[in-house]
Amino acid sequence: MTDENKNQEQEGEVGKAHFGIVDDPHAAPPAQAETHTEPIHQDDMPKEGMHLSQPAVDEIFDTTIIGGGTTGLYASFYAGMREMSVKIIDSLAELGGQVSALYPEKFIFDVAGFPKILGKELIAACVEQGLQFGPTVSLGEKVEHLERGEDGTFTLTTDKRVHRTRTIIIAAGVGAFAPRKLPKMPEIDALEGKCVFYFVKSLEVFRDKHILIVGGGDSALDWALNLEPIAAGITLIHRRDKWRAHEDSVNKLMRSSVNVKTFHEVRSVEHTADAIQSVTIYDNRSQEETVLKIDDIILSLGFIANIGPIREWGLEIVEGGIGVDTTMQTSIPGVYAAGDVTRYRGKLNLIATGFAEAATAANYAKNFIDPASRIFPSHSSEKSG
Repeated sequence: MTDENKNQEQEGEVGKAHFGIVDDPHAAPPAQAETHTEPIHQDDMPKEGMHLSQPAVDEIFDTTIIGGGTTGLYASFYAGMREMSVKIIDSLAELGGQVSALYPEKFIFDVAGFPKILGKELIAACVEQGLQFGPTVSLGEKVEHLERGEDGTFTLTTDKRVHRTRTIIIAAGVGAFAPRKLPKMPEIDALEGKCVFYFVKSLEVFRDKHILIVGGGDSALDWALNLEPIAAGITLIHRRDKWRAHEDSVNKLMRSSVNVKTFHEVRSVEHTADAIQSVTIYDNRSQEETVLKIDDIILSLGFIANIGPIREWGLEIVEGGIGVDTTMQTSIPGVYAAGDVTRYRGKLNLIATGFAEAATAANYAKNFIDPASRIFPSHSSEKSG
């Protein structure tokens, strides 16, 4: 078994990307450079007239959501529906989490109500919905410590400041993540962002290009199918003939014009300082080599993920994530979790699942700080506009 095979056998499926969970706190740096954005003002929020009165940034909030991806944004919306004061903290420089960082240009097919929707369009809708009650938003801040005070409130210490809150909803996704790279080929690192890519931010970058895609999961197949109409030619190689993708995607790939080569891996890359000249691939059964003229490589080998400091917060950690009960409460009363970071029997890592978990967490967080409130007060359609 090759080094690549060993690495990939340890991967776990999360949404439409594949992640391997590690304990090394330095193994997976943040996916984007960190910046700091002051909390968003109510005047910048969509939907006039729906804003709640929020405390000043240093006062105590009803709930603080750690993570600004799809799950965190839906938790913000639902907590706003319950008339809670809300703060969102995210280590990235923009809202959107994993979807924004990994596949803004990919179609997502498993969100209810949308036969298909581009990642960036889903995020835009989630941001509008999540911010309509005017939460305070702190971006570019990494939460490092969680402490519970004698009065029952919590203090969250980031690399920038201190935040106080009555409850917490952890929607941190898979935590920090970094892409897996081709084993034993560090010399191509300098080509990243020029002709070697792990994320596709714009399809137009690949127009009329000859592309090699490496991988056998949903991301690899989705990129091949999405780029097929605009690329000059696409070759997809996978180290075996078993796919980690949805059956429908595999069937579409096999009916497409993409040149699919199973049991193939990359042996070497011939390149200059800023361009690829050719790629040598080989059949891992016969060792037969093939030289391809390639402009760009897209590597979809999965990601290394790490929940980082969360491990040190006194929560029950299960299989690299946070153990929760049926109310989404963690082992610390008043601290809830939702989305890909959670672990419980029967867990499915889907955006749709994260939405349901976020609503559950927000409702029970409301009841935690106000036991007289109903856990599920009514359907949103019963509220007056």
